[in-house]
Amino acid sequence: MGRENYAKGDPAKKQKATKLKRLSESAGSGAEPLNSPKPTNSEEDKNATSDKKVKTIKLESLEQVCSSSDVVKQDPQDEDFTSKKKGLKRKRVKDEPSEEPLQSASSPVLKRSNGHLSDQKGNKGEAQTKKSKKKTEKMVKKEEEEHPSSKKAKRTKEEIAEARQLKIKKKEEEEQNRWRWWEEEKYEDGVKWKFLEHNGPYFPPEYQPLPDNVNFFYKGEKVKLSPAAEEVAVFFAQMLDHEYTTKKVFRENFFKDWRKEMTPEEKSLIKDLEKCDFREIHAMHKAKVEARKSMSKEEKQVIKEANQKIVEEYGYCLLDHHRERIGNFKIEPPGLFRGRGEHPKQGMLKKRIQPEDVIINCSKDSRTPVPPAGHHWKEVRHDNTVTWLASWTENIQGSIKYIMLNANSKLKGEKDWEKYEVARKLKSCVDSIRNQYLLDLKSKEMVKRQRAVALYFIDKLALRAGNEKEEGETADTVGCCSLRVEHITLHNQLDGNEWVVEFDFLGKDSIRYYNKVPVIKKVFKNVNLFMENKEPGDELFDRLNTNLLNKHLSSLMPGLTAKVFRTYNASITLQQQLKELTNKSDNVAEKLLSYNRANRAVAILCNHQRAPPKTFEQSMANLQAKIDARKEQLALAKTELKQAKKEAKSKGNSDPKLQTLVERKKAAVKRCEEQLLKMEVQATDREENKQIALGTSKLNYLDPRISVAWCKNMDVPIEKIYNKTQREKFAWAIDMTEADFEF
Repeated sequence: MGRENYAKGDPAKKQKATKLKRLSESAGSGAEPLNSPKPTNSEEDKNATSDKKVKTIKLESLEQVCSSSDVVKQDPQDEDFTSKKKGLKRKRVKDEPSEEPLQSASSPVLKRSNGHLSDQKGNKGEAQTKKSKKKTEKMVKKEEEEHPSSKKAKRTKEEIAEARQLKIKKKEEEEQNRWRWWEEEKYEDGVKWKFLEHNGPYFPPEYQPLPDNVNFFYKGEKVKLSPAAEEVAVFFAQMLDHEYTTKKVFRENFFKDWRKEMTPEEKSLIKDLEKCDFREIHAMHKAKVEARKSMSKEEKQVIKEANQKIVEEYGYCLLDHHRERIGNFKIEPPGLFRGRGEHPKQGMLKKRIQPEDVIINCSKDSRTPVPPAGHHWKEVRHDNTVTWLASWTENIQGSIKYIMLNANSKLKGEKDWEKYEVARKLKSCVDSIRNQYLLDLKSKEMVKRQRAVALYFIDKLALRAGNEKEEGETADTVGCCSLRVEHITLHNQLDGNEWVVEFDFLGKDSIRYYNKVPVIKKVFKNVNLFMENKEPGDELFDRLNTNLLNKHLSSLMPGLTAKVFRTYNASITLQQQLKELTNKSDNVAEKLLSYNRANRAVAILCNHQRAPPKTFEQSMANLQAKIDARKEQLALAKTELKQAKKEAKSKGNSDPKLQTLVERKKAAVKRCEEQLLKMEVQATDREENKQIALGTSKLNYLDPRISVAWCKNMDVPIEKIYNKTQREKFAWAIDMTEADFEF
């Protein structure tokens, strides 16, 4: 019908329509072209040979395919690619033929399907090709008109070069403006700074009451709560989707603290949490979350600019007249305490911190921060022997919270440097300390024996020392000195090993520590002795605590604590593993795999575990699909190389064009092999890191100078090991470390 309407009233259009009809009848449905006799058997054989030839030579060259980091690099002439490149979407025209002229009716055409290359018969005529092309162009043009913003202007080479130069210039300026505090003399007598000025902490906004159309119900009846009680009810309503609100301990703690905020009338009315209905408040919260997600770009920009103003006002301080970034300048808003693991205080109310709770620390000659209107500070101090800017005591566990400088500041950097230097000093006397605690295993004094066994565990297993806590105050987490009998099981023989100690307890952040460790016979017998005549809940080291242990260690070496052993063993393990695992002849991807394996050995030693990411299986499947596609490309590239060599050999190596083609094919194969290796290394790395957290040890336990020296020795860019934030944190180490550094 469309063709008839098209042809009406215009002879030229009618002639064109007739021509299109004739061509489509001959070529549109895969029929043989008009006036083309059916090929004989011999002609079919020739076509089959032609198929093979085109498959190996006339296919789209893989030097373009393999030079991309994507799985398949699209041909720039391909219209699907053109539309995608412009940020547009369009439907793929089914069986869209290639724009190249077909050699024969049965010549294969390279097609893409789901990211893979495949051969299909190109049996459509030129008219169908032009028609398809015209249709494609029409669709692209239509979408460009509908979505003008999606069409990105391609940057010129000059613009790209200019942007690169601007980035380099900015980096150089940052480097020039960086405070190289590590080149200055250190203050003596514990002095941390001589001038400190800041604007104090940023307080969260006050509570805004619920709108009139959002209600709380008790026993099905509307109840208008007082502002204090309503705010706490909102905290609970916001968490209704979370499993916390189903836990008995959480609900009991919440209800108990909520009632403390109620008026006497509310207390007499609301006596059962099960009869409370928070659904309208929860629905309002979800609507706000969705509204934030669907904000326009302009609305997000307004919020971003407002947040940036807050950062500019409260997020920086002057330390010795240098502008330094503050880490956590915002005071945490009130809410319900969650804790880690099965914390006994989960659900309790974290109260709002007021200026009257906050102690300010600054220098005498600085401008004292101004408290919010109508408020005053608890106290203003001028203590230059501490590194905090403000402090307060939180109500849940009674711990002191601090506002400190950012990780890349002078105060944090100096602390890190000092920490690693103390650990390096331990290297010179660790042998004598080990000999001493081995002798103490036979001491007549029980306290010395217990101290010796604890040191053995801390040294060999990198256990945390553990701190004394009041029973029931926090989650049931322990360290070495607070181990109980129930956490230990002894095996004379296990899995072919003698004298095995089995540990099973919750460590820091409620992460389970489970390990079966063969120990020396003296340690095994002492642990057995410590467990005699004790109940499962009794302490294993009943004559020892962390303070006594650290006091003993500081007498052996100034500044030595149980934690220093953990830092020392982590750093020395990394250095040893890097020497064993890395080869200079490896490529960068293989060197990085070796680095991560060395880091992983440290993370396992320190028990830095994590739950596998929720998207792990899917991301691995995606990576495997890319690997499979790359293997196909490599096989095809090798076939093309083989054919090119064969053709060059048949011509007697006299044609320079053929020789150039062979070299290009060799380069394409090499690129494919390198990219395949990189992907396979990446897959191995991901699988091995599935349940291990590498970041904690890298940031807190490993001397960064080890990594910097390794990068210099192995010609690995430091950017491959540390991201921008980490490079800023360890700027002192990057600047001062030479390739011959030894921990």
